[in-house]
Amino acid sequence: MNEFFTAINHFLETLLFFDIFFGSVEGTKVPFLVAWLIFGGIYLTYVTRFINIRAFKHAFDIVRGKYRTKDDKGQISPFGALSTALSATVGLGNIAGVALAVSIGGPGATFWMIVAGFLGMSLKFSEVTLSLQYREFLKDGSIMGGAMEYLSKGFASKGYVTLGKYLAILFAFLMIGGAIGGGNVFQVSQAYSVISHEVPFFASNPLVFGFILAGLAGIVIIGGVTRIASITEKLVPVMVVIYILASLWILGTFYHKIDDAFALIFTEAFSSNALYGGMIGSIVQGFQRAVFSSEAGLGSSPVAHAPVRTKYPVRQGFVALYEPFIDTVVICTMTALVIIITGVYQADGQFASLIAAKEGAALTSAAYGTVISWFPTVLSVSIVLFAFSTMIAWAYYGERAWVYLFGSKYSIIYKFMYLALAIVATTVNTGILVDFSFMLMLTMALPNIFGLFILSGDIQIQLKEYLAKLKSGELDAEVLR
Repeated sequence: MNEFFTAINHFLETLLFFDIFFGSVEGTKVPFLVAWLIFGGIYLTYVTRFINIRAFKHAFDIVRGKYRTKDDKGQISPFGALSTALSATVGLGNIAGVALAVSIGGPGATFWMIVAGFLGMSLKFSEVTLSLQYREFLKDGSIMGGAMEYLSKGFASKGYVTLGKYLAILFAFLMIGGAIGGGNVFQVSQAYSVISHEVPFFASNPLVFGFILAGLAGIVIIGGVTRIASITEKLVPVMVVIYILASLWILGTFYHKIDDAFALIFTEAFSSNALYGGMIGSIVQGFQRAVFSSEAGLGSSPVAHAPVRTKYPVRQGFVALYEPFIDTVVICTMTALVIIITGVYQADGQFASLIAAKEGAALTSAAYGTVISWFPTVLSVSIVLFAFSTMIAWAYYGERAWVYLFGSKYSIIYKFMYLALAIVATTVNTGILVDFSFMLMLTMALPNIFGLFILSGDIQIQLKEYLAKLKSGELDAEVLR
């Protein structure tokens, strides 16, 4: 299986990840899709006139249920959709991904992660708005949304029927691969790398851990999106609170070092330090890991938002703004500060073997353990919960793509395959999986952001109409009292 992942990596690198800048130092080349994501984020931030800033308060009002109407259609609440999407994003991308970004790209990668989170808010708003605009209510009672729908239907509305259909099919295949690789196998392998250090039984019996995690995930996955949303609404807040409290405890203990850490982050973000590939290396690592963490621009989380109960597509787009903010701007920054302050990211240090093996979750656990001796045990449990929540969310993403390609009656095949691979993941080389996961997930951005460019006019129209109604008070009159 390792040979299979390696072959796929080489193929994707050759096909899509050619470099737009050239240099002799490793890490100084910018993959095309990283530049593609940066350009997409800047463009949509401009098109929406910095919606990532000016809609922040209104988005909170929607999340807390202020704008419910009798005309809302869907299966889950706005908060349920946000929780499901966050369960896929707030997880090992924050724990493992940030550690890898800082250890490979240097402290400066943190700055570019924050920038990526800021631009990601505009990307997320745009793709979720389109997902709701072009969603389809299927005969089996489920709802189909996401990039598959707005690529096929949206392009058809512009006269590009064939192009839209091919892009939708390509995206669906990529999302199935991303779900299996990044949303499933990578999550299990990283969780196992941590739990095996804390529980000796699992170290010698990896398949047992795989069966337990796959069994629990299967119970949730078979229940569909309503059960997934019900679980994530309860699980995500608990996970986030535990992790943030631990981060705040460490940052509070070393509060006198925070200023120095931020100074290092800023200076290294624009440094020519060859150790980490300089400024370009920091940008590449920062954006790659931020995208893997928040998924902004990939077109995956719009699937989670598609079943939401709402009257206006743009309304859930506002809610989606919070995903990159919570995930990347807040949680990833906290993690990065802990890693930098504790110094575990240094390639020639005590944890060099973890960096070389790309065991980011174990590296983060070591960082927290240097301050709170007993916390690696708590963090190992948290990591398993993060992995579990990401697994069930991405299982739904991949299942929707599978249904789009093959129909609802064959979805059970996908679910069994997904769970079987979760078991196998405990025995697969982690380093190869990290590269494999990033490749597949980043490739999803190619058709997705192209679709956002073409359909950006739809986003502008909906946003303008909604804000006009909000300003006139029409939306307040519709609210259920």
